[in-house]
Parts: sequence; C-alpha cells; structure tokens
Amino acid sequence: MKSRKLKGTRRRVTIIGAAAVSVVAGAALLPNWMAGAAVVDDPKVDARTKATFQRLADAVFTDRTDALVTGAQGNRAKPLTDTFSGGVRMSSGQARRQDSALSTLDQRKDLLAKLGEKYSKGSTTVTLDATNVKGRTAKAAVTETTTLTYAKVRGNEPKTTGFQAHHELTFTADSHGNWQLTGIKETDTGYLAVNQVANPAANPAVKASPSPTGKASATPTGKASATPTVKASASPTVKASASPTTADTTTPDAPRAATTRPAPANPKSFTGTTYDYKAMAAYAEKYWSTYNKDYPDYNGHGDGGDCTNFVSQSLKAGGWKHVPGYVYDYTKWFGNADIQSDSFVGVNEFSWFAQNSKRVTPLANVYQADIGDVIQMDFDKDGSKDHSMIVTYRSPDGVPYVTYHSTNTFRRSVASLVASYPNAAFYAYRT
Repeated sequence: MKSRKLKGTRRRVTIIGAAAVSVVAGAALLPNWMAGAAVVDDPKVDARTKATFQRLADAVFTDRTDALVTGAQGNRAKPLTDTFSGGVRMSSGQARRQDSALSTLDQRKDLLAKLGEKYSKGSTTVTLDATNVKGRTAKAAVTETTTLTYAKVRGNEPKTTGFQAHHELTFTADSHGNWQLTGIKETDTGYLAVNQVANPAANPAVKASPSPTGKASATPTGKASATPTVKASASPTVKASASPTTADTTTPDAPRAATTRPAPANPKSFTGTTYDYKAMAAYAEKYWSTYNKDYPDYNGHGDGGDCTNFVSQSLKAGGWKHVPGYVYDYTKWFGNADIQSDSFVGVNEFSWFAQNSKRVTPLANVYQADIGDVIQMDFDKDGSKDHSMIVTYRSPDGVPYVTYHSTNTFRRSVASLVASYPNAAFYAYRT
C-alpha cells in the first residue's frame, strides 16, 4: 500500500510539532543546570579567590585542632566552617566528612584525657603553596602548621607539641561559577599528625632477599624511593663488598613492646657510654621541620617517607659510626649525601641492623623508652614495621615524647600515639 501524501501546510505543522517534542524530551535528559540558566564560562581563580581558598583551609584545620583542646577554645559555639563567608563554601559531602572528623577527634580527646594528657590551647595556620586550575576544578596545595600547648595534668609535661602537615584541597565550580570545597587529601607519607583521622598507609611485606640490581637506592617498605640525589657512587668511607650476607641469618624478629602503664622499671644509664643521647635529641629537635641539606629528603617520594632516614641521622649525630659494606647487607649501616644503606633508610632494615650489631636492646614496654631510644610502629600488625621515631624528651613520671618525620612532628607523646592508633603494634629499642 502506498503512503498518503500530506498536504504542505499539515506536513510543516507535523514536522515542527515533532521537533518540539524532541527538544522537550532532550531537555529532560540534560542536567538541571544545563536545562536552567545559561552556564557561565570557566571561572578564573584570581588572588582574591586564592586567599579565600586559604582562609577556608585554615578554618577546616583550625576546627580539627580545636576539637582536641579542653576548655573555651575547644567548646566553641559553632565550628569556624559553619560561619565561614567569602564566596567559597564546603560541599554537602565534604561538610559531612568534616563533621565525622570532628566527632572522631572529640572522642580522641576523651581517650587522651583518660591517659592523662590534655591540651589547653592550640594554634593552627595554613599557607597556600600552589594552585592548579583546570576548567572547573582547582587543586590547592597547602601547609598546615599546628602547635598544641600541653595542659599541666601531671605538672611535668613539655610546654608544647607541634607538627607540619601537607594537604591537597580540591575545589569544584558549579554552573554559576561558585567554588565549593569537595575534597581533602593528605599528601605526607605518614598520616601521623594528631589532628588527622585518615588511617596511616601500611607498607607491603618486606622481602629479605637482596635486589640483583646492586643500586644504592631502594623502595619501601619504610625505605626511601629512588631519587636523583641518591647515586651509586659511594663516599670513600663506604666500600661495596662482593656479595650481601645471606638474608635468613640477618633478619631477626624484634619482640613487640607492651603499651600498658605503669611500665616495669628499666632506667637508662646516661654515663659510661660512647654515645651522646642529648646530642641525638638536639639534632632531631633542630631538624624536625627544617631538613638537613647534607642528606637526601625522602618525604613525598613514595611509601615509607623520611622517617627512618631522619632517625639514622639523629643516631649518627650522637655517635653511631658507619659500618661500610654492601647496601643490601643488613649487618652494614651508612648514609651521607651520596649513598645510603637500606638499613639507614628502611624501617625493617634498620631494626635488623640494630639487632645484628647489638647496638640496641629491645624493650618490653614502650613507656620504658628514654632519650635517644627508638620506637617503631606496625599499623596493621602484619609483621612489617611501618614507621620509626626517636625519643627526644621523657617526663619525670615516665612518658616518652617522640620527634619524627613524615609527618614532621615535635615531641608527640607515646600516650597520644597509643590513643590514636590502638590497633597498631609497637616496638621499642634501647640504644
């Protein structure tokens, strides 16, 4: 059957009607902001907008610090982020994540109080380091510097603890060009600041077999990733042996340290030793936030970060001597600007060397650690240690305070670490 031929007028009306239906149907499939008002061009991020990004970041991390403080500052009527103004706001999703973080930190404050630790005051400042804008997304790199004043619960706490942390904030512009904070990512390796709630990344299991490459640089666990500053050309004091010592005889297990108080008495002798423990502590407290240019900086170069490299530098400043040899030999230990043994920069490798060399004695309880002693953590208890710290202060009533890199931290109490990471395993070494 042949189709009927429409008259000209009716045909035009039919085509126009069909087109209108198509437009309506298509509009229903579009996002609301496309179906509504016209979308503005990609917004520019000028100096004023960058300053607002910085102020909002400051408010976010100040709120987190305040959640740990006991007293008026910690009992602020409303978080700073709730009353923030300036044309940039938190997205609903980020606001929920912030509320969750504040709740977690409030619980941490209560747990710390039970362990005898409180903060009477906190100060947080945030600097904007860089901004990268692509279309409707802006990435802001910031540095947070926080100082917490210890409340005198027992009367012999140090004055303050502090840390520097690096974050990347993501801002997304809506259809009208209004910026919202939609995400926060920690960019330090350690995730070990007291006001952070992200779980630290555990290192993968360590294999004791040496790499066949013979290169000086290494990758974690706890080891520093290769960087251009780590060269295979060794200092005259560091000689390469023909082959490494077999791994099965040089990787001793360290016993876990208890975290209960009070700890059995185990006083440290500071006399009649070749080591200067005060010099170890002084070095760590000098370079906790300003790195020594005589050594490579492994912070931000993959898993593991700079923590063990920093501990080794501190021990060296107090009298530990190089033991030259093959870089993968866990009975050797050396480090300078050009080359580092795995035991100098690796968490587990350091533990193996320290025990092989008899330079340390494992402690039964983490609260027995004193100035110049080393504490390590295994976040997920898989047997592979993840983080190294050195004790730089001990209160008269027996609380060690550690200083470390990744995240750069000054005099954080062991009580705070135990409260923040209750599921971690601890190891303590008398040096």
